[in-house]
Amino acid sequence: MSTGYRTQSWLNILVGVVIVASDLALVWCTKLTIDVATGDNTSFTLTQSIAFMGGIILLQLILGIASRWIRALLGAKAQNSMQRSMFSHLLQVSWSEMRRYHTADLVNRLERDVRDVMSFVTENVPTFITVSLQFLGAFIFLFYMDRTLACIVVILLPLFLLTSRLYVARMRKISHKIRGSESKIQSVIQETLQHSLIIKSLGRVARMNEKLDETQSDFRKHIVHKTKYATISSGILNLGFATGYIVTFGWGVTCLYNGSITYGSLIAFVQLVGQIQSPVRTLTRFVPLFINTFTATERLIELESLTKEKLGESVRLEAPLGICISNLTYQYEGGKRRILDNFSCHFTPGSVNAIVGETGSGKTTLIRHLLALLPSAHGQVEIYDRHHRITTSPQTRELFSYVPQGNTLLSGTIRENLYLGNPNATEADLREALYVAAADFVDELPDGVDTMCGELGFGLSEGQAQRIAIARALLKDSPILLLDEVTSSLDDETEQVVLRRIINKFPKKTLIFITHRSEVLKHCDQVIKMFRTQ
Repeated sequence: MSTGYRTQSWLNILVGVVIVASDLALVWCTKLTIDVATGDNTSFTLTQSIAFMGGIILLQLILGIASRWIRALLGAKAQNSMQRSMFSHLLQVSWSEMRRYHTADLVNRLERDVRDVMSFVTENVPTFITVSLQFLGAFIFLFYMDRTLACIVVILLPLFLLTSRLYVARMRKISHKIRGSESKIQSVIQETLQHSLIIKSLGRVARMNEKLDETQSDFRKHIVHKTKYATISSGILNLGFATGYIVTFGWGVTCLYNGSITYGSLIAFVQLVGQIQSPVRTLTRFVPLFINTFTATERLIELESLTKEKLGESVRLEAPLGICISNLTYQYEGGKRRILDNFSCHFTPGSVNAIVGETGSGKTTLIRHLLALLPSAHGQVEIYDRHHRITTSPQTRELFSYVPQGNTLLSGTIRENLYLGNPNATEADLREALYVAAADFVDELPDGVDTMCGELGFGLSEGQAQRIAIARALLKDSPILLLDEVTSSLDDETEQVVLRRIINKFPKKTLIFITHRSEVLKHCDQVIKMFRTQ
């Protein structure tokens, strides 16, 4: 646990302990005030006893405010810290492993599970400690006043432990199912909203509503199942608490009738029993909290166990660079055929290359190997300059600039998107990159490079977004440029402008186009045809 987490936990424990002490002191003051008023205690005046009580109540108000601020300030900081740590870990995880999880599931874990774990560590654990102290303190106080009554009241504790143990294992399974259902609901919502245009154009709005309803029905079923178990448990405990209260009250009024206790003692009995039962009732709520937290912890540990890429200092080679692919073979996990089967090719330094082939021939898989996103089971991919020859790895990724298919802009300004290519780019760098990518239309926008664009470049045409993505890649000063169908949304004239400007501006860059456009092939030194394996 980090220092920040410990700070909040210890502050919550400290405040909780003082609150417990003030609660017990308030019981004593209540008894004292009543005894003074009835003449059973002459050691203090009524004014003094009321003043004591007022001071304790004021202290409790201050402690309540302090506790609220501790949770608000340190709680958010602790949660943000853990979420940032998990987020950073996922960004370093092997791409192929992270792709096994749906994005919505990962988001659910980073938000819901992190919140549950941190709330438990920083708030619930201190609460558990303080309510345990409250139970112990109230029991000692009551035992001091009446041993028999204290023992009778505490008989309820084994009942609590037995009831909790009976349904903990079952509740853990249900909690896992509930979390899984939540992730599925989030997945349906995210994908439907993200692809709303497709859903509308296909006329499948009603179907997606039905799919969400089906997923929510599964979620509701698990919630009902969990509620049944919780209701039975809480019902048994509430019956025990009610019995304990009746026994205490009956015992107290009998003793008062016999003259063995004062009226103030009777009130103290009732208050102390409440302070014994209240912690026990609170502790019963810790059973589902323990289960939820244990489930959340397991889900986060699962993410932490994902293999991280072997990070290190990025490799620097002198442009121009060549790429040599030898006998590369790859089959996706669970796949029925090899996507690449002893594939070999060579991209000479500073050359302009095109890769063409039918769908499923392995073009995208080849790109992923160049970027070291997939493990090479057989064969190898090497990059070389005049003096060095090295195998691709996460450390060689800086040697590539990559423009994938489709709209890849993030929500924010055009400037923010361009800075992803080079955070230190000057205004002149931005304008030059936009010019080469034929994206100088940005100057005509009302806010220029500071124009806001929505998710996936909403507000821009596909062609405009595509050219900004090209400019972003050009800002990254890498000797190899990978362009995957980057002119698919451009008209013929604009396509020719973009191709000529890139080739003329970067004669030392090794350019690799994944394309089906014949116009691109005219500018290439080499055309590599890929075929679908059997």
